[in-house]
Amino acid sequence: MRTGARITAFAAALAAAFGTAYGVGQGIDPVVAEAEPPRHTVHRPEGQPEAGRETGAAHTGDHGAAAEPGGLRISDQGFTLDLRTPRLAAGRPGELRFTVTDDRTGRAVTDYRREHGKELHLIVASRDLSTYRHLHPERAADGTWSTPVNLPEAGGYRVFADFVPRTGAPEGLTLGADLAVSGAADPAPLPRAAATAEVDGYRVTLKGSLSPGASRELTLSVSKDGRPVTDLQPYLGAYGHLVALRAGDLAYLHVHPNGEPGDGTTRPGPEVSFSATAPSQGSYRLFLDFRHGGTVRTAPFTVTTDGAVAPAPSKDGGHPAEGDGHTH
Repeated sequence: MRTGARITAFAAALAAAFGTAYGVGQGIDPVVAEAEPPRHTVHRPEGQPEAGRETGAAHTGDHGAAAEPGGLRISDQGFTLDLRTPRLAAGRPGELRFTVTDDRTGRAVTDYRREHGKELHLIVASRDLSTYRHLHPERAADGTWSTPVNLPEAGGYRVFADFVPRTGAPEGLTLGADLAVSGAADPAPLPRAAATAEVDGYRVTLKGSLSPGASRELTLSVSKDGRPVTDLQPYLGAYGHLVALRAGDLAYLHVHPNGEPGDGTTRPGPEVSFSATAPSQGSYRLFLDFRHGGTVRTAPFTVTTDGAVAPAPSKDGGHPAEGDGHTH
């Protein structure tokens, strides 16, 4: 077990907030203070930050044009992520509950467009990016979402809700909120950049790079026991689903697959390609979800933008242990 400071849930929340500020200040472009959002009534748990006052989001311009990647704001374009579960205990089964509030009415949103097979995608990631979960919560009739979750490590986490409301934000939104997980916390170093990842006997190879402000193609090739996998199964409307998070502030990048099953040209492996644009220079963590043999697995990668300095490996030269980051 790694050695480290023991912190309480309150300290974890503080670490999340100040860790974000440090990451933004050290690794990416300076942030710009955002304008205060319109006042509205939101059912917010005790201790939850005020909407639009979280993580030092670098939001500029009007609401119609996003000047930042997703997930940095708890409130944007007239919608607010109301996280009803601001803290959990490490290594214990728990439940995340939340709503998405329409600021114009003060009511929970109940009407969503389905994107990639779901009304809403929920991502949970630790601040050190060693723990990752892609969850599919259930929505009650009153607009309350809930999902079981068990997070193995204590510390600061970020919760991302990726969705498209039927009215008000036609391009879709990714809102983020901080989550504290209590217990003995010891943040892991960011794994070194590598072109391959292995999970459950599968080897995934990454080709391509990220470039600030420019769209680049990322191609991931899946093999098993040295043989290319040519019968990947559709997952969320594609043969793979890729999430990219920026180290430091955990900015959430929208990554789009190139092609889809049944379009007549896209093959079910071994290669799955995506187009992605990095908002700034720095290090990013990529998580590829792919389905094969009826099971969804997650392959993680660390990448750096063109010209950025690669993160140093851990002291023992290895990588922090990582399990399957996908949860159904």
